[in-house]
Amino acid sequence: MKKRIFAFLSLVMFLLLTCCRVQTSTASSGHEPLIKVGFSQTGSESVWRVTNTNSVKNALSEKNGYELIYDDAQQNQENQIRAIRKFIQQNVDYIVLAPLVESGWDSVLEEAKKAGIPVIIEDRNVSVNESDLYSAYVGGNFLKEGETAVSWLDSVLKQQGRANDKIQIVDIQGTIGSTAQIGRTEALEAAIRKHSNWVLAAQQSGDFIKPKAYEAMKSILMKTQKVDVVYCENDSEAFGAIQALQEAGLNCGVKNGVIVISFDATSEGLTDCLSGTISLDVECNPLQGPYIAKMIQNLRQGKSVDKISYIDETSFDCFSITRDTIKNRVY
Repeated sequence: MKKRIFAFLSLVMFLLLTCCRVQTSTASSGHEPLIKVGFSQTGSESVWRVTNTNSVKNALSEKNGYELIYDDAQQNQENQIRAIRKFIQQNVDYIVLAPLVESGWDSVLEEAKKAGIPVIIEDRNVSVNESDLYSAYVGGNFLKEGETAVSWLDSVLKQQGRANDKIQIVDIQGTIGSTAQIGRTEALEAAIRKHSNWVLAAQQSGDFIKPKAYEAMKSILMKTQKVDVVYCENDSEAFGAIQALQEAGLNCGVKNGVIVISFDATSEGLTDCLSGTISLDVECNPLQGPYIAKMIQNLRQGKSVDKISYIDETSFDCFSITRDTIKNRVY
C-alpha cells in the first residue's frame, strides 16, 4: 500500500515539475501571442485581386506573428458587412477591409470603433461621415493614375498631329461607386472638359471583369464604330473590349487603330502592351501586404500613422516596354 502511495506521489511531482518546465520555457522563449487580424476581401475576380490577397496573406502569416482570418465577399457588400461583424464577435485585434464600394460603411465601422478595434482600409477607400471610423487607408492614387493616362493620350495625339482632331472616346468604367472607378472616371471626364475636341462617345460599366466589358463594348459598337480611344478602367475590361473590337473588324493599336488604355499592368496586360494591342497600361500595384503589416506594427507601438498612404506605381506604354519588364513582374 505504501509503495502505491509513494508511486502516486512521485507521478504527481513529476507532472508538476514538467508543467513548470514547460511554462518556464514558454516564458523564457519570449514568444508573444499572435496578432489576430480579420481581412475582408472584395472577391477573387481577377489576377490582380488574387495577387493582392496573397500579398496580404503572406505579410500577415503565422511565421510573421499573425493569425489571419480571411473572408472572400464574392463581390457582395452585404457579405463584407457580415464578415466585419463576425470579426468583432471573434475579438480580433485589427480589421483590414478592401471595400467593394465607397458608401454604406458608417454603421458597421461604428460598431468596430465601439469595440475598440482599429480598421485599416486597403486598396479602395470608403466615404464615411466621421474620419475616425478607420485608422488609415493604404492603396493606389486612382485619380493620379487616370491623370497619368490622359496626359499620355494628350501627348501622343499631339505627336501624331491630331491635337485638334475630333477624338471619339469610349469609357468602360469599373464597378460603379468603387474608389478606382471614381478616380479614373473623374480624370477622364476632367480631360474631356478641358479638350473641346475630345468627345465622350459612350460610357458603360464593365464591373472590372472581362465578360461584362466584352458585352458593354459589343453593345456600343452596334450603335457606332467611330471609336478612336477605349479607356478601360482595368486590364480585365481591356481584354473584353479588345475581343469585341477585333470581332467587329477593328484594329487595336496606337499607330493604325483604336488606342486602348488600361490600368493594373498585370503580366497579361503588359504582354498585350508589348504587342501593341494595349497602347498604355498604368500600374495599380497589388502588393500592399507589407504596407499593412508595417502599419499594424506602428499602431501597436502607439506611433502615429498617415491617414492616407499611397503605394508606389508607374506606367508602361507600347513604345518603351520590353520583354524583361514582363519577365520581372510577379503578377
